[in-house]
Amino acid sequence: METLKQYKKTIIIATVLIAATVIIASIVTYYGQNMPKQLYPGEVREYQGQNLSAISDVYQNAIGGTQNIDPATYHLTIAGLVNATLDYTYDEAINNHQTYQKVVTIYCVEGWHAKILWGGILVKDLLQDAGVQSNATVAIFHASDGYTTALPLDYLLSKNILLAYRMNGVTLTPNIGFPFMLVSESKYGYKWIKWVTEIEVSNKTNYLGYWESHGFSNDATVG
Repeated sequence: METLKQYKKTIIIATVLIAATVIIASIVTYYGQNMPKQLYPGEVREYQGQNLSAISDVYQNAIGGTQNIDPATYHLTIAGLVNATLDYTYDEAINNHQTYQKVVTIYCVEGWHAKILWGGILVKDLLQDAGVQSNATVAIFHASDGYTTALPLDYLLSKNILLAYRMNGVTLTPNIGFPFMLVSESKYGYKWIKWVTEIEVSNKTNYLGYWESHGFSNDATVG
């Protein structure tokens, strides 16, 4: 009888905690979406006949809050299963590579989406510089707050995935991912890692990043 009482008590506590978590998440989402919008001077809202969402439509919901990275000390590292480990300063990463821009929509599992003009460099070019070894299958992206996520090399190369440093013509600010944010087109937002500090080339095909290790799909394809 005592065991049954303890079991019921555990169920009640678990139910209360789950309900509290849902309520808190709803409150955070509501206030995040109803706070006054930040303005970004010089932001473009139209590109080649396409209407763009506002930068402020992309919500900041990082695990550790906004990261403030000093561009003077920042380094982007390409490591792992490569022929040569590379280390770029912010300016070197941009100035030593061809830059591109394209319109891509980010979709969040929370239900919002935003069509943005992204400007950046190709992950493909960074990997080519380092020389990917034949047994590599994925790239694991690391952020300054400890967040990680992984994507197949075939996807990154075939889709010409951008490592963005601009949104709607505006250089990323700390709250929207400075210095670099991954534009994981056709993938949900938790694959769009911000504040990227390292690209680790790996053969850990089943590597699980932060949200993936909490039950989110590792494929994350929108659809």
